[in-house]
Amino acid sequence: MPDWLSRLREQLEPALAAADPRPAISAYHDMPYAIFRYPPEEEFKVRQQVSLLKTRLETNHGKRVTVISLANCLNKAIESEIPIDQLVQAEKTVGVAGLIDTVHEILSRRTSLPEIVSKMLPANGDPTKDIFFLVRAGALFPFYRTSALLEQMMGFVSIPGVLFYPGILDGAAGLKFMGIKDAEHNYRPKIY
Repeated sequence: MPDWLSRLREQLEPALAAADPRPAISAYHDMPYAIFRYPPEEEFKVRQQVSLLKTRLETNHGKRVTVISLANCLNKAIESEIPIDQLVQAEKTVGVAGLIDTVHEILSRRTSLPEIVSKMLPANGDPTKDIFFLVRAGALFPFYRTSALLEQMMGFVSIPGVLFYPGILDGAAGLKFMGIKDAEHNYRPKIY
């Protein structure tokens, strides 16, 4: 069994199955979420296992799991500001760097990505029953850092959640996105 799968089944799943998962997955009351890292090349296998984890938590433990695709959130944010075909045309004029800056601005200033994510969470969620999974984090690259998303969600989220992160651990609290970017050491949530 690969290391990531044993961490998912033996560490993360029991923590999420607890009566109140928050103390098990986070040391911070205003950040009730954790990060689950996995090798980027295992993306499709991880998606399958996330789906199975959701089913087990709902069926065996009475949890309600909301899966939020960050790729869908990205599309929603962009489409609320500019049609995708216009963005593609703009790239031809301003280049890739200009496109990255534009999308970053949309996600940071105009249509807040944390706001979009927060609106997808259950209204009046019960921290002992509701859990959210953030998946497809790779879609945010190179426009938006997941550490910024988690920091900006601080205080807005009361139910436990997990960001599924395609990257490798660097030290105790650093993550290398996709295993290629320089490690970011700004992650305060627990890393599985």
